[in-house]
This record gives sequence, C-alpha cells and structure tokens, in this order.
Amino acid sequence: MGLVKVIKNKAYFKRYQVKLRRRREGKTDYYARKRLTVQDKNKYNTPKYRLIVRLTNKDIVAQLAYSKIEGDVVVASAYAHELPRYGLKAGLTNYAAAYATGLLLARRHLKAIGLDSTYKGHEELTGEDYNVEEEGDRAPFKAVLDVDLPVPPPDPRSSPS
Repeated sequence: MGLVKVIKNKAYFKRYQVKLRRRREGKTDYYARKRLTVQDKNKYNTPKYRLIVRLTNKDIVAQLAYSKIEGDVVVASAYAHELPRYGLKAGLTNYAAAYATGLLLARRHLKAIGLDSTYKGHEELTGEDYNVEEEGDRAPFKAVLDVDLPVPPPDPRSSPS
C-alpha cells in the first residue's frame, strides 16, 4: 500500500465550519463556561450567579454576573483602583487588596438588593471567624467562583520518577 495524497478540495472547504471567534482567539473555554452558567432544570428561571475575578498587573477586577440568552448581565462590580477612596493607598494587587475588593463587591451587591441593613457584618473586629447561617426566610447569597488564574507548572522535585 503506497502513500495517499490528502486533497482538500472545494467540497471540503464548502463544508468546513470555523470555530467560534472567542474560541479562535483563545479567550473563552466554552466547555467550562457551560458548566458555570447552565442552571439546574428544577430551578425555573432562577439566575445562576458567578463571581468573576480577573488579576492584572496593576488591578484586580471583581464582578458578580449571571447569564441570559442575550448575553451576560453584570449585577455589581468592584475594582482595586477604587480602594484608595477607602484608605488603602498602596499594594493594589496583593492578597489584602483582593480581599478588600471582594468585600467592596459584596457590600455593593447587598446595597443593590436592599439587604445592606440586614447584613451589617462585624461592628468590632475580634479576629473570630464570621459565618452567616440560614435563618428564617433569608439564606446566604451563593455564587460560583470563576477565577482566571494561571496554573503553575509542576515542581520537578516533587514529581514521581
């Protein structure tokens, strides 16, 4: 059996379908996006919220969004470059700034839905763990975490040989 030359003719190119634009650009993993956005079948017309966190060299972006057929809807957003208004002047991309940005996002969302007076948080700082329990009609707000973090390469010293 000899070698067969592969010919991509007119029929091949007529039927060829290109990938979605954001897939071609390498921006969206649609397999992961489907699992983050598709709601369970028994939760009729209830949005599935996700917390989107993006880390850049100079900023931290946090958004609370849900998906619709027309496109994603951003409910609330907070940026680390807004933190100097609240007293945090330096280190806007470190761990503490990420925590403060998430806290700012949470307070903005609670204010948007009118629950900022119900959930005040800590009045005085004691260092103890703070958890919101399900009491009565209100339950803690839940969102799926969508973090675009680079995966570090495995450490060659700890890999099995």
